[in-house]
Amino acid sequence: MTSKLIIDCDPGIDDALAIILALKDPGLEILALTAVTGNLPSDRTAVNARKVLELMGERGTPVAQGPLQPISREYPHDPFSHGDDGLANTALPEPTLPLEDRSAAQLIVDVINDNAGDIAIAVLGPMTNIALALELDPDLPRKVSRMTAIAGSFGFTRYAWTQATGDNPVSEWNVYVDPGAAATVFAAGFALTAVGLDVATHPDVNLSPERFDRLAASGRPEARFAADIVRFVRGRGYQSYCALIDSLAIAALVHPELMTTQRIHCAVETRGELTLGMTVADVRNHHRWEHLPLLEAVSDVDFDGFLDYLVDGLVR
Repeated sequence: MTSKLIIDCDPGIDDALAIILALKDPGLEILALTAVTGNLPSDRTAVNARKVLELMGERGTPVAQGPLQPISREYPHDPFSHGDDGLANTALPEPTLPLEDRSAAQLIVDVINDNAGDIAIAVLGPMTNIALALELDPDLPRKVSRMTAIAGSFGFTRYAWTQATGDNPVSEWNVYVDPGAAATVFAAGFALTAVGLDVATHPDVNLSPERFDRLAASGRPEARFAADIVRFVRGRGYQSYCALIDSLAIAALVHPELMTTQRIHCAVETRGELTLGMTVADVRNHHRWEHLPLLEAVSDVDFDGFLDYLVDGLVR
């Protein structure tokens, strides 16, 4: 039995690998890609999403573009570069696949309503498109079976803060780009599992030399594409986990047994001068703010199991 999936994304190097991983998983049926402004503006992420589909020979998946600006703030500067093309300067050909006439939000609503109760969403970028879809159909949470998202930092490990990806000391990039949208989605009632920087940037996500060599030596173009992305990241002084972050959202859907989660009360800071976009988790034993939204946050990962799933999937 396959699971139907919408991927909301901002490709981006790690989005690209997550999309490929999902396309290659026989247990997933990708019904739509929606492009959001995040790693790049949405007009460029929509192009890159279609480049990745064409790399994989996939021409039947609709792609729709979200707005160029976040809902709740001006689009911020990203301190991390994904290359001139947003795909690690891999020079994939310009796509010939057409873009949907519908907006990303409308496509999300339409696909969910066509598959109500039997559809999941993987959110790999800022939550702008999901928040706009909620404006069109506030009942979406009860129609979606599961949502996984790369979103936030919850304090389970020190990497939640030492590897902060937003442009302040305590924020994660996806939430930082559109904190108001994230606050809306957190509170909407989705069956949400959030993968934060606590685990997504853990050193154990990094590829070992043996795993990297499997990608580089593979006959599969998508595996060699992944190896090129890792070389790009390492060449700029970063670790290979930067290329693999978003794939954790796919793994959390397909192999939830690899994830340890904690149910926490958590909200998004939408006004702080130093903390804009911070995901504030209330895990106090006493006087806890139980009016804050409840979500499942990943606190630990079977990293070897995840990396086996990733590399095996890319070279298969």
